[in-house]
Amino acid sequence: MSVEQHSDSRATKRAVLLVVTLTSFIGPFMLSSVNVALPSIGRELTMGAIVLGWVNMAYLLAGAAFSIPFGRLGDLFGRKRLFMSGVASFTLASVLIATAHSPMALVLFRALQGFGTSMIFATSMAILISVFAPDERGKVLGITTGAVYLGLSSGPFFGGIITEHFGWRFIFWVNLPVGLLLLGTIFILLKDDAPEERAPFDVLGSLILGPALFAAMVGFSLLPTYAGASLLALGILGIVAFVYWETKTQAPLIDIGLFRHNTVFAFSSLAALINYAATFAVSFLLSIYLQKIKSLSPQEAGFALVSQPFVQALFSPLAGRLSDKIDSRVVATAGMVATLVGLILLTLVGADTSMTFVLTCLIVLGLGFGLFSSPNTNAIMGSVDKRIYGVASAVVSTMRQVGMMFSMGLVMMVFAMYLGQAQVSSSNAPQFLHSMRVTFTACAVMCFIGIFASLARGRSRTRR
Repeated sequence: MSVEQHSDSRATKRAVLLVVTLTSFIGPFMLSSVNVALPSIGRELTMGAIVLGWVNMAYLLAGAAFSIPFGRLGDLFGRKRLFMSGVASFTLASVLIATAHSPMALVLFRALQGFGTSMIFATSMAILISVFAPDERGKVLGITTGAVYLGLSSGPFFGGIITEHFGWRFIFWVNLPVGLLLLGTIFILLKDDAPEERAPFDVLGSLILGPALFAAMVGFSLLPTYAGASLLALGILGIVAFVYWETKTQAPLIDIGLFRHNTVFAFSSLAALINYAATFAVSFLLSIYLQKIKSLSPQEAGFALVSQPFVQALFSPLAGRLSDKIDSRVVATAGMVATLVGLILLTLVGADTSMTFVLTCLIVLGLGFGLFSSPNTNAIMGSVDKRIYGVASAVVSTMRQVGMMFSMGLVMMVFAMYLGQAQVSSSNAPQFLHSMRVTFTACAVMCFIGIFASLARGRSRTRR
């Protein structure tokens, strides 16, 4: 029995909203908790700045490489079973990370965690959208996006407390009971949704896309080295080959026509990629800045970083409701403008900058991203037919992951240019601060371009 068949059931709607909200919370909570713990992880496992960047990079690479294939698999074989598999993989990886004793093991298990997350986010939004009417979607997307930001906002605070008093490994142990609770909740509350008829799955397209994205993003992070340029070129060729194959095969992984003929879908997806690329590195850089330059404890740094996602959590539900009533383009573009202002302010941060100014920057960024995210997602999901909700959801997830990877790749490239393999310390604080300003300047330029991408989408339209 499909989820769509229960779209008029209030109980089913509540169950789906509960489960998707819970899973929307846990992934971002983990990501932001780890950001605060990175300096402690680096000290214990003797990891330099570049290697430390791979703790997040591996997670994002795995998520981006598999999101679209998993979204298509969910459309073809049922989203519930893939959703559960993702939660199980995420939970197992958390236990393995908690027991890791080498940088290599930690990075590999983070990749496994990203693999599980890709299954979760490739299916969760599709499950949610399939049971709510078009005029309710902005509201529920605002709620789940608010849960994302609640996870992001509570992660630094609780992650800082846990790291300072119990050690960074306990952050990952927390996921074991939470994951088991989620698995039981999903199994009991969600209906099976396997379709009666199944189209073929594009295996070759999946095999091309994953390695192509991996090569492109790893290559970008290794620039300006020869190996980096070679991998980037190989990745771009792979993406071109993927697009060519998708236009020829009878059962494509993703209909390329969505990007050619659906301007709302195409430019909203591009705006999402740019927004995440311009903002994801902020918490990573400021976590190091606050602990290494401002000499705050992990708990104090987490408390400061909580301000941005807390504001996002406050404004996201409001922005979602607004996008049900007025054009999503207007709300999302206003958010992109506010984000640009926040990034410009961050380029002014130095060793002697007051905490009041840093917090102001984070609050402005939180306002911008809170206004942007749920209206932009509402525009994307409302522009496609329900038969491909899984693919559309996966595209949103992939844009997010690729944007985050691009952001981290930019950081790692700038670190390689100014810091090399050294750990951040008082001796190289000027080099770190210069790296941070260069990165924030590049992010501001991207966000400026993103404003025009958001405007170019045209008026949003909703398919029923």
